[in-house]
Amino acid sequence: MSSLAPIHSAGNGRPTPNGDRPQERAFRSLVRTFGLVERVMQPYFARFGISGSQWGVLRALERAATEGHGGLRITDLSERLLIRPPSVTGVVDRLERAGLVVRDTAANDLRVKRVRLTARGRRVVEQVRAVHGSQVDALLGGLSAAEQSEFQRLLERFCGHLEKLLHEPPVAAE
Repeated sequence: MSSLAPIHSAGNGRPTPNGDRPQERAFRSLVRTFGLVERVMQPYFARFGISGSQWGVLRALERAATEGHGGLRITDLSERLLIRPPSVTGVVDRLERAGLVVRDTAANDLRVKRVRLTARGRRVVEQVRAVHGSQVDALLGGLSAAEQSEFQRLLERFCGHLEKLLHEPPVAAE
C-alpha cells in the first residue's frame, strides 16, 4: 500500500492532490487573495496613520456627509461596512482618540450618538483619496482592462449570491 495521497479528478479532467474539488480550490484562492490584498494595502494605509478598517469607517462617514447625513450611528456604520457593531465601536474608539471622528448626540434623541468626521478626519480622507486611484491601479495592474471588467462583473454576481444566502433560511441537513 502506498503512503502517497490518492489523486482524484476535479471534474475538469485534471487530477488534484487529496481529491480537492474545484469549489474548494476556488474558495482557498479567494481567501488567499483577500489576505494578499490586506498585506499590500496595510503599509499603504499606514502611510496615513490609519488601518484599512479605519479607512472603511472614514470613507463611509465621508459618503454619509455627501448624502446630507450629519453623521452615522454605529449600527448604520455596521450595516454599511458589513462588520459587527462591537468591531465598529473599537475602530471608532481608535479614530476618536486620533481626533479623526467625533461622537455627537442626535438633536432629536439624546440617547442616540452619531459619529462624524472632524476637520482633521476630512483632511486624512482627502490625502488618501488624492493617491488612492494610483494604489487601486497598482493593485489591479495584473489584470487587463477587460479582465478587470470581468472580475468586477463576477464579484458583483458573487456578492448578489451571498446576499441571497443571507436572507434565505438555512437548508436542513438530511
